[in-house]
Amino acid sequence: MDLDEERIALFLDYENLAIGARDRLEGMRFDLRPVLDALAERGRVIARKAYADWSYFDEDRRMLTRSHVELIEIPQRMGASRKNSADIKLCVDALEMAFERDYVTTFVICTGDSDFTPLVHKLRELNKRVIGVGIKESTSKLLPPACDEFLYYEALEGVDVPAERRRRGRKGGGGRPIPEERPAAPEPVEDEEQQEATAPLDEDQLAILIAQTVAGLEQTAAGPVLASSVKRALLRKDPTFSEADHGFRAFGEMLRHLAERNVIELSEGAAKGDPEVSLPSQGGETEAFELLRDVVGDLGAQGTVQLSGLKNRVRKVRPDFSEKKYGYRGFLQFCRAAATQGFITLEWDDDAEDYLVAIP
Repeated sequence: MDLDEERIALFLDYENLAIGARDRLEGMRFDLRPVLDALAERGRVIARKAYADWSYFDEDRRMLTRSHVELIEIPQRMGASRKNSADIKLCVDALEMAFERDYVTTFVICTGDSDFTPLVHKLRELNKRVIGVGIKESTSKLLPPACDEFLYYEALEGVDVPAERRRRGRKGGGGRPIPEERPAAPEPVEDEEQQEATAPLDEDQLAILIAQTVAGLEQTAAGPVLASSVKRALLRKDPTFSEADHGFRAFGEMLRHLAERNVIELSEGAAKGDPEVSLPSQGGETEAFELLRDVVGDLGAQGTVQLSGLKNRVRKVRPDFSEKKYGYRGFLQFCRAAATQGFITLEWDDDAEDYLVAIP
């Protein structure tokens, strides 16, 4: 076991997250998998706890238990505030773990509620790293600055936010959830999801997974990204991952194959057999930026183009396009990089509630 890796405890204020996603992200269901994938690039998650009155979130329970999350029941009682009970229980458990388990180095608090700011301060006083996760529009402005790192849920890889965002909706997510009719997913759908999760990736999907993982590690690692670190991150994302499923005898052989395809670059590391892994400085990125510029130019001959739907237009020109091949976590990040290098301009427009893209 690598003693230098971060050991992470995950605490979810689930009511806050579920209501924030529903009210602020066009009725989206909160999905824990993108959060776990982001944490896998930062360390090993050794404890997962979620707090809520689960009678309001029956369907969510299955998703959480499949991800091995311990569900802490906070039942509603007459004359008592369930929200405060959940907040207090989460704080007590987090502090107890901080005092009793010295090996836990990082606490991830998933909430947008400013009531947890004192908990964040106390954990940092105890020399613990604190990462926050929340829905951007329902997160208090007091919470992110208190954390060592704060991740907005809708910016995580794997979260597809609808193009139009609601103006109305409650902030904070601290109120009582409104029970709503949600159709139960048919059993065959779950079986298909399980089959898809266990099916080997094709070569393009494998390239995307490796590039995405290396990009995440480059953002969070203090030094060079080593092949061994990439393998650990992949196993955290999917414990069943094996290079043998893709026809390779060793992980190093798979990396060399991807390097030949210009997906990654390999260089000699400090330890023999553990090379440094990085993304190509250019690769096909310039060509992709030029493609984006050409599509924007064709669509916006008389002005600007909205970002929503632009990726689909790019794919009509090149069906195999994916920004993830170049290590970007989303299309917006890819467009920002293109704007930084002068291929396009990218500005937010309040009236359109969308980014406007144009040729400089």
